[in-house]
Amino acid sequence: MKTFEEFESSLKQLREEVGEYCEKYGRDPASVAILPVTKRQPLDAVRYAEEAGFSAVGENVVQEATRKAAEYSGQIQWELIGHLQSNKAKIAVETFERIQTVDTGKLVKRLNRLAGEQETTQRILLQINTAGDPAKHGAEADDAEALVEEVLDCPHLLLEGFMTIGRLSPDPNEAEQAFIGLRELRDQLEAEFGHTFPELSMGMSGDIEMAVKAGSTQIRVGTRLFGERPPSGQTA
Repeated sequence: MKTFEEFESSLKQLREEVGEYCEKYGRDPASVAILPVTKRQPLDAVRYAEEAGFSAVGENVVQEATRKAAEYSGQIQWELIGHLQSNKAKIAVETFERIQTVDTGKLVKRLNRLAGEQETTQRILLQINTAGDPAKHGAEADDAEALVEEVLDCPHLLLEGFMTIGRLSPDPNEAEQAFIGLRELRDQLEAEFGHTFPELSMGMSGDIEMAVKAGSTQIRVGTRLFGERPPSGQTA
């Protein structure tokens, strides 16, 4: 993992890059947040993020985040950006300030019930597979309307917006089309339901420019900030 000084340098470069893209596409740099992804990184990565002023980090695996949350003594919040299995929903509600990967009606119902039992309101994003990538999780765009309607009927869930993952491709236009598709879908659903869904979590290290261009409000960046992760299966 990088030293804190290396992390600070990488973060500075990333912010400058995002700022350049915002200027290029007429966006306010303040409208594009960075979510540091600490997946498979040691607790020092979480400390780096908090020391740099971040209020939240992203984790992909419920069990890993739960362990880190129990060990970490700071004030950081945790966001789930990896697939959530229904049988992990209870511990997810206990651990994560926001769950970005809600993609089925079954999961919506379960999270609402569990949040109610814990007397809390669970913040969520709906993950929509606008890339049409069979290798990615997420609801189909055609199912988004029904999912939104279901969430809005849940008193213990707060829908803040939508998340997607761009298709891994050497052609940047493929990622851009997925991101534009999510923004347009969000706009359509806002008009239809008369609600504001401000968050568009889309874009990672390889497709930041296309995400900013398409209207992303949050990019998710990990190894670029913290360095290479340990191999899968090794404990951070």
